[in-house]
Amino acid sequence: MASAVLFRSVLNPFRQRLSLSQSILFTQTREKKRWMKSYMLLMERKKKLEGPPPLKPRSQQPNWDYHAEVEAFGQRLHENFNLDLLKIAFINPCYITFEEARRRELRLEREDIALNLKDNQQLFEKGSLFADAYLQDCFSSAYPNLPVDGVKALTSHITGSQILCHVARNLAVEDLILSAEFPVPQEVLQKTFFAVVGALLESSGPERASLFIRDFLITQLIGKDLFEIWPLVNPMGLLVEELKKRNMSLPESRLTRQSGAGTVLPVFFVGLYSDKQLIAEGPGETVLSAEEEAARVALRKIYGSTENRPPWDYSRPTKQHVTVKALSS
Repeated sequence: MASAVLFRSVLNPFRQRLSLSQSILFTQTREKKRWMKSYMLLMERKKKLEGPPPLKPRSQQPNWDYHAEVEAFGQRLHENFNLDLLKIAFINPCYITFEEARRRELRLEREDIALNLKDNQQLFEKGSLFADAYLQDCFSSAYPNLPVDGVKALTSHITGSQILCHVARNLAVEDLILSAEFPVPQEVLQKTFFAVVGALLESSGPERASLFIRDFLITQLIGKDLFEIWPLVNPMGLLVEELKKRNMSLPESRLTRQSGAGTVLPVFFVGLYSDKQLIAEGPGETVLSAEEEAARVALRKIYGSTENRPPWDYSRPTKQHVTVKALSS
């Protein structure tokens, strides 16, 4: 009996340790380490004092092969570029100047300072001229009643820095540009995009270049109003001129409907009549603003820019003689 009690007393500490270890195993939770909190606080303080790390171009990051990236650029866009022309399209004059100045600071020999590189100035001129001529031709054919100022406004909006830089960044043009500054300035990015168009024009001809501009630039007009791009100062005066060109009588405005005239949120509807026929109707908070809106509605009908207009014709471009003639002039 005494031996049994002694045996139990000997096994008791082992049982306690076993039960304690089992309880610890079953009650563990996944939490951050104690040193992680102090480390994160230190990194946050350092970030506030020093700011975010400077941006680095893609060429300074690992796993970069410039030749492979340039070749993949054309394959990704399903375009057949001449690789030599495409590489030239990404070389800006500021990069050559910057690189030669850096080599002078390193006191290299004169033979090593000069870079045997050609910049994209010539391709930029060809691409910008071709894009401007093609866009004006497209807008003139899509909106035959639109005056010259409206066509120029649409063309300037499409070829502006905001849209071109947006398209170029989404096409990864910024990663391949050889520029003296990073992030790449908008002027350099815009110029490089036109140079890419010029390289495609020289590589595959005007038809592929026209499709490239149509697919990536003209599609940026989806969901945008004509008069947001081409602001009108005097819509009623322009409407009068358009009606005179069509030998129609001058527009007469009539108040057709109104609601809440004595409240802080009134609504007036003004209709414009020509030859005793209603040509447009527009709302506004005042009678004058409603008359201006009615004039804009009438101009949209004349120019063919209403919301229910047919969608853009995405068939292959047929009028190429205008663009080719513009390039040769």
